[in-house]
Amino acid sequence: ASEEGNALGTITADMIEKVEVITNTSAKYDAEGTSGIINIVLKKNEKKGLNGSVSINTGIPDNHSVGVSLNRRTEKFNIFSQLGVGYRSIPTRTNGINKDLTENTTILSTGEAFRNEVFYNFNLGTDYHINDYNVITLSGSYAFEAEMQESNTYFTFIDESADLTTSESSRHETGDADNPKLQYQLSYKKDFKDHKDHDLLFSATGNSFAKDKRSSFENLTSFGTEPEGQQQINTDFKNEEYTFNLDYAKPFNEQLSLEAGAQYVLSGVRNDYEVINLNNGQSEIDSSLTNVFDYNLSVLGVYATGAYEGEKFGVKLGLRAEQTFLETILQTTNERNTQRYANLFPSIHTSYKLSEKVQFQAGYSRRIFRPNLWSLNPFFNIQNQYSIRTGNPNLLPEFTDSYELNSIYSLGKLSMNLGIYQRYTTDVVERVSTFEDGVSYSKPINIGTNLATGVELNGKYSPYKWLTFNGDFNYNYFNRDGEYEGTSFDFEADQWSARLTSQINLPADFDVEISGNYRSGFKTFQGRVSHQAFANLGLRKKIMKGKAIINLSVRDVLASRIQKSYTEQEAFYLYSDRTRGRFIVLGFSYGFGKGEAMVYSGRRR
Repeated sequence: ASEEGNALGTITADMIEKVEVITNTSAKYDAEGTSGIINIVLKKNEKKGLNGSVSINTGIPDNHSVGVSLNRRTEKFNIFSQLGVGYRSIPTRTNGINKDLTENTTILSTGEAFRNEVFYNFNLGTDYHINDYNVITLSGSYAFEAEMQESNTYFTFIDESADLTTSESSRHETGDADNPKLQYQLSYKKDFKDHKDHDLLFSATGNSFAKDKRSSFENLTSFGTEPEGQQQINTDFKNEEYTFNLDYAKPFNEQLSLEAGAQYVLSGVRNDYEVINLNNGQSEIDSSLTNVFDYNLSVLGVYATGAYEGEKFGVKLGLRAEQTFLETILQTTNERNTQRYANLFPSIHTSYKLSEKVQFQAGYSRRIFRPNLWSLNPFFNIQNQYSIRTGNPNLLPEFTDSYELNSIYSLGKLSMNLGIYQRYTTDVVERVSTFEDGVSYSKPINIGTNLATGVELNGKYSPYKWLTFNGDFNYNYFNRDGEYEGTSFDFEADQWSARLTSQINLPADFDVEISGNYRSGFKTFQGRVSHQAFANLGLRKKIMKGKAIINLSVRDVLASRIQKSYTEQEAFYLYSDRTRGRFIVLGFSYGFGKGEAMVYSGRRR
């Protein structure tokens, strides 16, 4: 029940039995999303006794944390815990251009924002091995963030027809928030005696998150006629989610197996959003922006899969059925949007082993993307009042038919995967920008279909014991077909990305990792997104016979990871960029007992 980054930080290499990478998931797994699954399977009965580690990190910008991980393992019990405390700062810089091509006026904006957080978290859990075939796990975690936020945005108003700067103004924000988080999980697993993969698993997981935020804005004008004033924004946000899973796996022999199960997800959110305008000492609630937004989602899914795995050929068939209920309510205006739909998600996967070195795989699955809370909620924090993003409570889900054909090669020092894929998506969610009086409004809308066809090549090459290269190349060509307000936005385009990572083992227990990443620019519904290139660097030194580790990491070494987007329409032009810059972290970890040094990252969820 811990956050993903910290959970991985408590796992050492020799605790792992195997890692499964699933790119095109079967009907067994939740139909939401298209990214795939990484499943880390741990060994049993490892490291009996008391094991633990202490980690200390410091970084630029401020990223300071102390973490302690402990576990005590006996024949019957494994008790594990983690405690962390720290302080971090997350700076962001933005630039924007709003250009009215009809009136020939432009608004330039430059902003900087700082989110500083003091955080605490505690994780405690236990595994109880009733006997060799039954185990119960109970775990929970609590985290608290005290968040302080400050931002400054500066505006310049230009009349290009007169080649004249008409006004200059600024918007200053100060705010604070309290963010408590709670997660807990109960699971029971029964292994049957007849086969190691014959098992029954039940799990119940709950989590809650709340944000009580207060922000004050002040508008100041250096010269010109832009209105001045103050605003107070109060946000009271609460989110609770519960997930129940029941999974059963039954192998009949070495070739045939059956899996079946069910999942129930229940999620509820309330966002109480209030905007108060302060003018001439008088406070007035802005009724056009103030509202209470309720979001309730429940998804019931059942599935069954059957698999045959022969010496050379394998096939797995599956079917998943899901019933979704979604309701959003704007309490102040009593606007309701209710969606009920049932869907079937079939899957089929085949494999053929040509030899021990060459294999082929083919697969199909149907997927769904349900619009999340932030896409549905029509109210957002208006940090920049000339560039406003909102949600759309009337959004429909996207559906994707995903096809893949892969070949896998294990050629001594080289292992490689070459695949081609095609994904056809309906009711594609696109952010559409509109423009009025110098203000841009961005809102997600379902528009048309998207057909993407691509090829992906990834591999690992180890020419020497001390040197390893990992690389990935992905290219896809897509065909967008859509219409908005009577205007056709059909277009064809392509995009590609590449990543190369080198791992170097140096003498004296030094390890170096260097990675380079590139993503090409691509066309969007109303404009384009520019390319992006950045590099990361890591250096690690083991000391005290591996009991301690000194680690240095640099994310975005050249501070080149800048997100740029352009919207180019007949009546207006929009530009925005966003960057967070370089992050440097130096850490020290020490492991005691029978464990190795572990890493506590203090990573934000």
